[in-house]
Amino acid sequence: MNGWHQKEKAAQGGQWAVEASGLVKMFGSNRAVDGVSLNVRAGSIYGVLGPNGAGKTTTIRMLATLLRPDAGSARIFGHDVTKESQVVRQLIGVTGQYASVDESLSATENLVIFSRLLGLGRAESRRKAEELLEEFGLTEAAKRPLKNFSGGMRRRLDLAASLIAQPPLIFLDEPTTGLDPRTRAQMWETIRRLVKTGSTVLLTTQYLDEADQLADRIAVIDRGTVVAEGTVDELKASVGTSSLHLRVQEPLHIERARRIVERVLGVQSSVTSEAGKITAPMADADRVTDLLIELREGGVRLSEMSVQKPTLDEVFLTITGRDASQDAGASGGQQKEEVV
Repeated sequence: MNGWHQKEKAAQGGQWAVEASGLVKMFGSNRAVDGVSLNVRAGSIYGVLGPNGAGKTTTIRMLATLLRPDAGSARIFGHDVTKESQVVRQLIGVTGQYASVDESLSATENLVIFSRLLGLGRAESRRKAEELLEEFGLTEAAKRPLKNFSGGMRRRLDLAASLIAQPPLIFLDEPTTGLDPRTRAQMWETIRRLVKTGSTVLLTTQYLDEADQLADRIAVIDRGTVVAEGTVDELKASVGTSSLHLRVQEPLHIERARRIVERVLGVQSSVTSEAGKITAPMADADRVTDLLIELREGGVRLSEMSVQKPTLDEVFLTITGRDASQDAGASGGQQKEEVV
């Protein structure tokens, strides 16, 4: 309890869980991270989105005190990651840092050992282990040796182990890679629950839908640099307006509908039509009501209408010029790493 109170006290006193400025990490001549700056508000989910090799994992490892920055600075709840690394390590949980104690031991036994190492009593350790195994759908496999676990099961157990101490800040480095859709959805719910109970989550992902579903704010990293940052809606708005899609019931009314759309929305040549369908850029979705009234008064009946925002896929393609899941090569993960 005393250790937990110390962690609670250390995490108090500011609205920022993470403050990073100009982080740089070199691996030989490779500038894996090139001036990354991030501010993560306490109590939020912050997504770091980028392709393989963009510098996401290297950034996380610097923030988690596992790599020493070559330049720049970072603070976790106000504590410098280099000068106060021992304090910082008490405030964070990192998936991937927990290896099993023994491959021949069961999932329950491994979690109990981790819990005891963190200072929990025997009964509390077993209760915590059972609770986490149920949370991650591993109860049926609880007595099975880890050497018989699938890759997805190991990933879930890895996250469970990182949550034993319920740290104020949790780093999740691509937490759902390789998981089936049902398990991914369960993981998302767990991540949301963690934030509701007071934790802050910083997650890296290649999955656009994951960032869209979970993150309060997103940083897009490409080639070691933050190329865009904001809420999902802000990022979508940055690459263009919404699109209006209309289909008229009577093809003979298409030209009349075109003229009404152009007049009400104030657009001209960008309105296109084919097979009774009209598509037009729409900066202000509130104009939909005015447009529907005008179309009805003009005798134009619709069979279909939708207003679509740009997708996060379009945002990523516009910003980086390639798909988020495209492999851009290693970001230095196999290079020599200097632990603080």
